[in-house]
Amino acid sequence: MPRAALERLRERLVSTVLGSEDAADLLLTALLARGHALIEGAPGIGKTSLAHTLATSIGGTFKRVQFTPDLLPADLLGYSLYRMDRGDFEFVPGPVFAHCVLADEINRTSPRVQSALLECMNEQQVTLDGITRPLPAPFFVIATQNDSDRHGTFPLPEPQLDRFLLSIRMDLPTADVQQRILLAHAAGEIQSGPKDATLLDPAAVLLLQNAVQEVQVAPVLAGYITALCESLRRLSGSDHAVSVRGSLALMQASRAAAYLDGAPALYPDHIQALFPAVLRHRLSPDDGRDPAELITAALESTPVP
Repeated sequence: MPRAALERLRERLVSTVLGSEDAADLLLTALLARGHALIEGAPGIGKTSLAHTLATSIGGTFKRVQFTPDLLPADLLGYSLYRMDRGDFEFVPGPVFAHCVLADEINRTSPRVQSALLECMNEQQVTLDGITRPLPAPFFVIATQNDSDRHGTFPLPEPQLDRFLLSIRMDLPTADVQQRILLAHAAGEIQSGPKDATLLDPAAVLLLQNAVQEVQVAPVLAGYITALCESLRRLSGSDHAVSVRGSLALMQASRAAAYLDGAPALYPDHIQALFPAVLRHRLSPDDGRDPAELITAALESTPVP
């Protein structure tokens, strides 16, 4: 059953990167909600390992792209190659033509290349040379991003950030967890290479995504989502701080979290839990305030139904 396989997948993620329980839940939430995930943090804390484990566990085609300053859009999307023997052009698909794409260190390439993903992520298609080609279903982008204060990074443009359903913050684990990681590696309990066993195939992922769409959203909770976003706009001092896409993303992510939690319907707890991950990367206050402070203030000032 897809539901049982989903639980095994979560266990695999958590066992691969110790201390990643919250990150694993958010990553699965993005997958179930038909969204894309941005994993942020310092190098060497397991961002790529977590993303790679999920990608290789859900079957289908998987492509990993190492983003570098010299990467070109054609390296990502594909290109047309002239075949002299046939006298016409042949399209050579790029790595985005896969069920799961790992965009590793996405902020190490230029905004031009980052923007090449916009149509892929938003419309699940690629348009080149006037021809539109569909991408596989499901289509899931997992991007990792080093902290922006690191040398050689390019800030993601706002339209690109808005295409990610949620952002996942991974920080250095506690000293106790670090000790567990060392001992687990020393004992050979953590497999450093890819795990070959597929737990969910693309058809099973689509079934789970369809099941999320059946999670009921009461009108009062739709109003709660709207009120939270309105509070965030008011606190940030801009009506454009949160787009309608952001509100929809919050609803979809909350429904996926409810399904992952085994709840029969959407509850306020799910919305509150997903609110920071969905909105944090979409906020860029002009006065330099920390988005986390605004999100906390919005949660505290908005009445819970």
